[in-house]
Amino acid sequence: MHKSVLLDECIYNLSLKEDSIVVDCTLGFAGHSSEILKRIKKGKLYAFDQDPMAIEASKRKLSEIASNYEIIESNFAYLKEELTRHGVTSVNGILFDLGVSSPQLDEAERGFSFHKEAKLDMRMNPNQELSAYEVVNNYCYEHLVHIFYMYGEEKYSASIASAIIKNRPIETTLELVEIIKNSVPERYRREKHPARKVFQAIRIEVNDELNVLKRAINDALDLIDVGGRICVITFHSLEDKIVKKIFKEASTVPNELKGLPIIPEELEAKFKMFGVIEPTEVELLENNRARSAKLRIIERIKR
Repeated sequence: MHKSVLLDECIYNLSLKEDSIVVDCTLGFAGHSSEILKRIKKGKLYAFDQDPMAIEASKRKLSEIASNYEIIESNFAYLKEELTRHGVTSVNGILFDLGVSSPQLDEAERGFSFHKEAKLDMRMNPNQELSAYEVVNNYCYEHLVHIFYMYGEEKYSASIASAIIKNRPIETTLELVEIIKNSVPERYRREKHPARKVFQAIRIEVNDELNVLKRAINDALDLIDVGGRICVITFHSLEDKIVKKIFKEASTVPNELKGLPIIPEELEAKFKMFGVIEPTEVELLENNRARSAKLRIIERIKR
């Protein structure tokens, strides 16, 4: 069963009111959206997802709570465009939960899991062309090394990429797992699952996750109204660094102005960033998938 990570912390920090206009950029199976919808009886929820299975399940769940929601079948890369198309130019709360949902991991045929046999896939949007199969079987050695190192922070990127090239074609997840296992030292295999970082890297590449995230976070900053907050849950350091950097830049004045006795009002920071929140011991015991989660929050304090 899918458990939403940092659920209570997100709901509290979104500071929802009855008439809030809220965007859940990562609907998934409506864990966060359900709790948001219960609290905005006179407001509106816009929820983004591109996974048909998740959308169908969420429609059933949300319709039992209220009708003041709209599911937008799109990648949150198009956050601003899609909301504009719905006549929305400012909102009171925006949530991003950047984890792969448990059902996506649990559905073996989606090819996200390194524990289950499936055709190499990993597409969040099943209709897009690029899949894990193309990455693993068509990318050149240098490109594979680059994505394993940059997106997976994998120290054995070169030996893994070399082994993949030698063993092509590779059809399934467990075939790939075996190749990875056989191309890293024995002690490394004992530390953590040796395929974890490579599978993460391939998934990020397939779904262009980091570029999409940068664009969407900047769009979210434009859309959020005064007093409104953006909550972002990240699950690995690459995502967290991106969010932290963008939030920090938005909430501080430029270095060249810091020494001035008076900073012109139009150049003052328009946002306030809050400290990072991590799961409690209780949540970690109940939900293993929360272990690397971090919640970052920013509030617009002026236009």
